Amino acid sequence: MAARAYWSGQIRLALVSIPVEVFAATKAGAAIRFNQIHKPSGKRIAYEKVVPGIGPIDRDAIIKGYEVEKGQYVLLEEREIEAVKIESRRTLELVQFVGSDEIDPLYFEKPYYVAPKDELAEQAFVVLREALRQSKKVALGQLSVRGSEKLVALKPCGKGLLLETLRYADEVRAGRSFFADIDDAKPEPELLDLATALIEKRTAPFDAGEFENRYVTALKALIAKKAKSKSGKAIIEDAGEPDSRGGNVVDLMAALKKSVGSEGKAPAKKAPARKAPAKKPAARKRA
Repeated sequence: MAARAYWSGQIRLALVSIPVEVFAATKAGAAIRFNQIHKPSGKRIAYEKVVPGIGPIDRDAIIKGYEVEKGQYVLLEEREIEAVKIESRRTLELVQFVGSDEIDPLYFEKPYYVAPKDELAEQAFVVLREALRQSKKVALGQLSVRGSEKLVALKPCGKGLLLETLRYADEVRAGRSFFADIDDAKPEPELLDLATALIEKRTAPFDAGEFENRYVTALKALIAKKAKSKSGKAIIEDAGEPDSRGGNVVDLMAALKKSVGSEGKAPAKKAPARKAPAKKPAARKRA
């Protein structure tokens, strides 16, 4: 079944318009979703709309409200909300370009693939893609879709383009308050060298397929066992704690040395940095 476009319209750069289609780049994973069940009967629990002091009510009596003070609401009808929704325009205007590394990862939200809508759009599409790639820039614009307006970034992605929705400034918390109590002191050079060596030993090309959602796998296995079980008893399997290799090690230097040693021999390019202290006696002879 062909993928359904999330948005269809045109990208506009000055007087150039490029018909495109935008598709979701991600999909729902293998998440396990549970329902709430009434244990004695085994039936699913239903929820009623209830007003305290009044009881169950009809859906027709429900209206949206915004709390301005504790217990005080401004009531809004659906037609009032619909009236202020932004019209879903079919044009994404590229209004600014920034360096590809200038946008903090905190702002990135969700990725989408962008492809030319037809063969006639390909030439302009490819020109835009390669111009972005050559200039190492990311295009910014605002996309109106489904009644809201999203800030988006556009950049090359293989033969196509990648559109990423961005969070607005008021949706991102500043990190300074969380890091205020961290000491400004620099780490000891030897500790830093050991940590860097450990990082280099574990460095490899990224492949998402190498990682497994172990929690989902364990849940699926538990559900399969429980489905086959006739006793109805709980099945408790302790996953255990990960190997700490020595527990809580207070000596950071010893822990890093042990970690680096357990990874095998250090990279050859790091050897000169560790042997450097042995050359100090030669300096004393010149004194």
